[in-house]
Amino acid sequence: MADEARARKLADRIKEVVARRLDKGLRDPRLGFVTITDVRVTGDLQHASIFYTVYGTEKERTDSAAALKAATGLLRTEVGRNITTRLTPSLEFIPDAIPENAELIEGLLREARQRDEQVAGLAASAEYAGEEDPYVQPREDDEE
Repeated sequence: MADEARARKLADRIKEVVARRLDKGLRDPRLGFVTITDVRVTGDLQHASIFYTVYGTEKERTDSAAALKAATGLLRTEVGRNITTRLTPSLEFIPDAIPENAELIEGLLREARQRDEQVAGLAASAEYAGEEDPYVQPREDDEE
């Protein structure tokens, strides 16, 4: 097993190589605007999971996923030429859920803001249920 530092370095190198190759372009018209977000390599350096996002519609995402699957062999060859390991790791492309998660979090924050505004409105028009100062005050002696 390789140490974690070596696996991280290899993952960074694979990310750079694949991103550069995608930037040059593939001859697949289905490939959209793909961004490589993360690469994770197993401890034995035999498998790399490449996380990506696609900017666009759902159809563009599925087309880009098919294009990446079709280009896996070409990209693995490119990775093999540019890394210094005995064996080239197999590549797996996984769509990253960052945009969906960000949209979900944004919606939750929007809902929290609306509820805070409602509570602030209720607090502004609220009245005391009893006396304003419910604590017993010390008596003031007038005769002293």
